[in-house]
Amino acid sequence: MKKRLIVLIVVLSLLLAACAQPQQAPAPAPTPPADGGAAADTAPPAGEGGLTFGNIRLAFVHVGDPADMGYTYRQHRGTTDMMLELGIHPDQVLNFFNIPPGGAADTAILEAIEWGADMVFATSFGHGPHMLEAARAHPDVNFFHATGDLALDAGLPNFHNYFGNMSQARYLSGIAAGLRTETNVLGFVAAHPFAEVITGFTAFYKGALSVNPDVTMYVMFMNAWNNPALEAQIAQALIDRGADVIGQHADSPSAQGVAQNNGVWSVGYNANMIPAAPGAVLVSPMFDWSYYLTYAVYEFVTNGNVRTDFLGSMEPGGQGMVFLSALNPNEGVVAEGTAEAIAAAEGAIIAGRNIFTGPIYDNEGNQILAEGEEWTERQSAPSWSYIVQGITVIE
Repeated sequence: MKKRLIVLIVVLSLLLAACAQPQQAPAPAPTPPADGGAAADTAPPAGEGGLTFGNIRLAFVHVGDPADMGYTYRQHRGTTDMMLELGIHPDQVLNFFNIPPGGAADTAILEAIEWGADMVFATSFGHGPHMLEAARAHPDVNFFHATGDLALDAGLPNFHNYFGNMSQARYLSGIAAGLRTETNVLGFVAAHPFAEVITGFTAFYKGALSVNPDVTMYVMFMNAWNNPALEAQIAQALIDRGADVIGQHADSPSAQGVAQNNGVWSVGYNANMIPAAPGAVLVSPMFDWSYYLTYAVYEFVTNGNVRTDFLGSMEPGGQGMVFLSALNPNEGVVAEGTAEAIAAAEGAIIAGRNIFTGPIYDNEGNQILAEGEEWTERQSAPSWSYIVQGITVIE
């Protein structure tokens, strides 16, 4: 059996490459935003028994590998930034890469517990049920699940969810797409027909629509998170349907290369993808996962009070859990006026504007939200699952 356990070694070349990415938000102070989620739970104080930043053990279960240069790359970057911020030594961290939901996830989580992990993090939506089962069976270990929505209802003091309000950055990137398109047709390479993905591409489309009332969008699902070959095929199919800006919820920059090869534009995701296709990528909405990890580890070590459900957001100065990369500086890529339009919208979002505010209709004409009505997430994981007017899903 192929051994999936990989002990983390902070590879210098990877860290240097990560540091070279432009527009990286700096590591935050270990204090959550005011709207970070549910009130702190009642887990026993982690400081008891002499737990410190010098002896805490952290395990991370990843669905992919940092080589994807997208989702897992950014997750792993969050880990290394948190380690630098808090002085965590590589020997205190254990990583499991390329762990899909199923038996492999159960095995990785159990190996983390046997290794002595105090905090176990899992970074993919499909890991949720496995983490919940482990939390029930091991009340002395704390479990932290990114992108999931099980923690609030589970009612366990040692089980937590966390995510960032990516819809905010998605909306801003949609403004860049709406101003750039010449065919008024956008395309979106979508991973799974899950609420997280649908929420994201809806926000992207709404951003485009806010500056271009004639824009429409085609969406095609991959039923996978990371499949570079399929991502490329779907991007090409969308371009063949007339899309001249390609957005995505996928783990690699494959679609960006296809856009550049076809002489059209694209919007990246997770990592700054401008280097992958400098003649095509407009901008990339991104996560700073260290924002939450620094908070969670700091709070766990010092007083044990980690929020059950955490939703990070954009903040002034680009220091939030979600943010937008710099716009592509290459001549002729980004449409004139894009920076100004994004700045105005960003100011409104930071001031409290909810981008999911009615009236909103589905693509069959049924009203989802009335005039002025707002959609509010109950949990950290996005829950919007309507296909709105103007978006067509291609089977």
